[in-house]
Amino acid sequence: MQLSGEREDEIRKELSALFDGMMQTLYKLKGSEFRIEVLARPKVQEFIEAHAQVLDAGFRQVQMSEAMRQRLSRSNYIFSGLKTFHELNEAFPSLLDENGNRKPFERFLNDVRKIDETYNSNYLRAEYNFVVASGEMAAKWERFVQDGDRYNLQYRTARDGKVRPEHAALHGVTLPITDPFWEEYCPPNGWNCRCTVVQVRKADYPATPHDEAMVLGEEALGHDDKGIFRFNPGKEQKAVPDYNPYTIRRCRDCDIAKGKTKLAKAFVPDNELCAACGLLRKCAADRSKTRRAVERVHYLHQMEPLLKKSVTKNAGGKRLNVRFTKYGNSHLFSDTFGRSRVLSKDDLKDLANLLADASFMEDSPLTHPRTDGIERFYYFKARIRGQWVRLNVAKQVYHRPNGKNRVLYYLYSVNDIKENTPGDI
Repeated sequence: MQLSGEREDEIRKELSALFDGMMQTLYKLKGSEFRIEVLARPKVQEFIEAHAQVLDAGFRQVQMSEAMRQRLSRSNYIFSGLKTFHELNEAFPSLLDENGNRKPFERFLNDVRKIDETYNSNYLRAEYNFVVASGEMAAKWERFVQDGDRYNLQYRTARDGKVRPEHAALHGVTLPITDPFWEEYCPPNGWNCRCTVVQVRKADYPATPHDEAMVLGEEALGHDDKGIFRFNPGKEQKAVPDYNPYTIRRCRDCDIAKGKTKLAKAFVPDNELCAACGLLRKCAADRSKTRRAVERVHYLHQMEPLLKKSVTKNAGGKRLNVRFTKYGNSHLFSDTFGRSRVLSKDDLKDLANLLADASFMEDSPLTHPRTDGIERFYYFKARIRGQWVRLNVAKQVYHRPNGKNRVLYYLYSVNDIKENTPGDI
């Protein structure tokens, strides 16, 4: 999804206005040293959030699991925050004039305009394109993993006059998904890289010798002397690598970046960048909790009309009166974050219609005992936007003291049905 000229102008105006607000916060700082705590201030957080949302828009329409989307979005937030840290740090010395006195705000703001233009116009365009490519590749990789090693993966370029010669040399490189080549040379392999990866039948495309592929990959990224593009968006579940123009080489092996939170609690930063990163990750965690809570309230409210509905289904000769419950709806909402890349949160309110159109597959008893009264599951299948999903109906039994049991059937979860369709994708 490329930005149109009109949309880019709108973004520039929005970010420029928020940049001014952020500079007001910086201007009010007391003391002669820059303090990273400013990153948590409301106007700075508002700027970081707006910048991250611009990047998120790059993969908003790309089909992927909610879990992957959330992790890519978090990556964008951290990247945007570290970029903002550099902007603030670069602007801070401009607070004082040649005599060491604090400038009037208007003069200070005028002096830092170049920072805004450089970071939020020139750099942002390339960063947005990079995130678009990363998001698309991450979504593909998620689908590739579902197929395991049934197919090989093949490197493809755009095959036009704009392709870099060193990238053109990689066109057609074919290797199993498990080959280490994909850890370092999975696209995007540079700013504005348009390369991609596709699945191919093993019988139709012989694998490229590993050593030969690695040599070609090294030549393709030979200009990348810092190694910032050597990552796999899908495997790392990040839109931007931990080592990027706003971090340092050590960030590639940082335990905090890898999500080792236990070590993070005992981590003592030895420089401003590490301190800023730690603060931003804490803000990101708070942000995720808040967003999830707000979304949960919103979508569960939209699902409330389902509590008054029931759908009669034929399950192998047995008639089930399937209802919706608060417990089931809560579980259905949670499912959209991790188990299904087909079902979206906006589909939740229409699940009664989806269930009505679904056809019975099979039923099965539990493989292990549960504590919530569920004793059996009935499975139905239906299509959403041309793709199959499985609707799992729970049989819940309440054992009453008087010996009379109450049986309830309700929709409990939804997951994708992987189609066995071979061929190039």
